[in-house]
Amino acid sequence: MLDRLLPKSVLGPEAALRRARALIASGKRRQAFPLLARAAAAGLAEAELQVARSYFEGAGVPQSLPEGLRWLERAAGQGNVEAQNLLASLYLQGIASPDKQAGDLLFATAVPLQGGTDWQRARAWAERAAEAGSPEGQATLGFILTIGPQEGRDEARATALYEASAASGWPQGCLGAAMMRLNRANADPGVAAATDYAAIIALLNRAADAGVALASAVLSEMAQRGQGGPADPKAAARHLATAAARGLRSAQARYGRMLMAGSGVEQDTVEGESLLRRAALAGDADAAALLGDLYARGGELPPNHTEAAMWYRRAMDLGHGAAARALGQLHLVGAGTSRDPQEAARLFRIAAQAGDAQAATQLRGLMTNPEVGPEAHAVSHAWFAEAAAKGDLLAAFNLGICLADGSGAARDDVAAVAWLRRAADGIVNAQLGYGLMVLAGRGVPPDPVEARTWIARAAAAGMTEAQMVLADLLVAGTGGPRDHAQALALYEKAAQAGVTQAMFAMGAMLGGGHDVPWDRPAAQHWFQEAAQRGHGLAQLMLGRYLARGLAGERDPAAARLWLERALAQGHAEAEADLTALGPADPPSATAA
Repeated sequence: MLDRLLPKSVLGPEAALRRARALIASGKRRQAFPLLARAAAAGLAEAELQVARSYFEGAGVPQSLPEGLRWLERAAGQGNVEAQNLLASLYLQGIASPDKQAGDLLFATAVPLQGGTDWQRARAWAERAAEAGSPEGQATLGFILTIGPQEGRDEARATALYEASAASGWPQGCLGAAMMRLNRANADPGVAAATDYAAIIALLNRAADAGVALASAVLSEMAQRGQGGPADPKAAARHLATAAARGLRSAQARYGRMLMAGSGVEQDTVEGESLLRRAALAGDADAAALLGDLYARGGELPPNHTEAAMWYRRAMDLGHGAAARALGQLHLVGAGTSRDPQEAARLFRIAAQAGDAQAATQLRGLMTNPEVGPEAHAVSHAWFAEAAAKGDLLAAFNLGICLADGSGAARDDVAAVAWLRRAADGIVNAQLGYGLMVLAGRGVPPDPVEARTWIARAAAAGMTEAQMVLADLLVAGTGGPRDHAQALALYEKAAQAGVTQAMFAMGAMLGGGHDVPWDRPAAQHWFQEAAQRGHGLAQLMLGRYLARGLAGERDPAAARLWLERALAQGHAEAEADLTALGPADPPSATAA
C-alpha cells in the first residue's frame, strides 16, 4: 500500500525522515506521511514507528489499527525502544488506546486491568525495552511482574526494576518503587517501624508533580493515616482533589462523596455530584450506585426516581448487586420506572446471584405475590434449588424456607428441614429456622434438645429473634434445664434492641414468680415501655401496678387510662380492674 503513496521526490530515506520530523514538529503530520512512507519502506525504524502512529490517528492515511500494529511491530523488532514500550502498553490495555504514550496508561487505576490484556506479548516487549535500559520499559515490566498472572509474578525483580526506573526519574517508576516500599511496610509492623516514609513521600511527590494521578491518591491515603508525620485531613483532601481532577476514577468517587457529605471539606453538592457522575460514567459501579441512592432518597439533591433508576441500572450493568436490588424495588412500586413485579423478581435474582443477601430475602418474599405469576415463582424456586445444590448456603436457607412455607412449590417439610440443616452450618437465620422445625417436629421427629442447641447457636451470634426463643425455652425448661437468670439476660438484650415482647417479658419476670430477684419498680418500668408501644398485656399489667401501687404510689387516673386501652385491645379481664377502681373522679370546678 505504501508504494502507491510514496512521493515523487529525489529525497533519500534519511532526508525524507528529517523533513517529516520537521513537519510533525509543526503539527503537520498529514503532510508528513508521504515522507514517512518513503523512509519506512526503506526500513528506518523511527519512520516505521511514525507510520504506525499515522495509521492509529488516521493522519494522511485511512485509520487502521491492524496496519498501525503491523508497522509498530516492525519498528519494535528493529530495536526501537519507544515502539517496544508502546506495544507493551497497548497489549496491557487490550489494544484500547493506541493514541497514548505507554507511560500514560500505566497505573491509570488502582484495580487490576479489565479483560483483553495480552500478558504474554506485553511482557515480551517490556522485557526488550527494559533490557535496553529504558526506564519506561523497566516500570512497565515491574507493573506486569506485580499484578500480572500469578504464575509469572516476581516481587523481588519487580522491586529492582521499579527502583532502577525511579533512579532515572521516570514518574511511573517512582510510583512503583514507592508502592512496593509502602506495601511491605503496611504488611509487616516490623518493617513499618524501620521504613523511611519521607523517602516514599518524596518518590510519590515526584510522580505526582509529573501528573501521575494515582501518586496523588496514595499521598492522600498516607496523609489521612498519618504515615510519615501527623495525620493531616486537609492535606489528604487536597491530594485527593488533585487525583480526582486528573481523572482517577476511584479518587473522583471518593472525593465526590466527601463533597456531598461535607466530610473534611466544605460541602459542595454540585461539584460532588459532578465528580460522582464522571466516575460512574468512567465505569465506577459504587459511584453509580451512590448516585442512584442520592436521587432515590432526596436530601441535598431533590428526589428524582427516574434519574435514580438510570444510575442503578448503570451500576447493575457494572456488576453492583445492591444496585440491581434497588432497581428491583423501584419496579416493585413503579417509582421512576414502570411498575413490574415480574421485572422486580428478575432483578432481585440478579442481585442475589451477585451475593446480595437482602435481595435473596426479597426474592423469597415475592414467591407468594400473585402478580409475579407462577412461571416467575418457578424460575426463582429453580434458581434457589440450583444454587443450593452447588453449595450456596444462603440459597439453601431460602430454598428451605420456600419449601417449609409452600412458596413457589408444594410444601415439603422433609426437604425443607434437610436444606435448613445444610444451611445452618454457615447461616445464622438457618440455625434458628432449623431449630424451630426440629422443635415442632416438622419433617423430623421432635427433638427439643437438638432444637435448643441450634437456637442457642443463633442467639450466641447475636440474632435477637433467636435470643427471644431461647429465653422462652429457658423459662419453660424445654430441651434442657430451666435457667431464669440466663433467660432474663437474653430478654434484656432483646429489650435493649427495641423488641416490645421482650420488654413485657422483663416486666413479667421482675414482677415475681420466677427464679430471679423481684424488682417491681423495674418491672413497672418495662411494662410502661411495652405499653407505650401498644402491647395490650403490658397495658393491662401497668394499669394494675398503678391501681394497686405495686411499685410505689397509686395513680388511679393513669391506671384507668391504661386499663381502658387494654380493654380496647380485647383484654376483657381489664373490665374487672376498672370496676374495682370505681367511677372516675368528676372534673373539678377549676378544670371546668
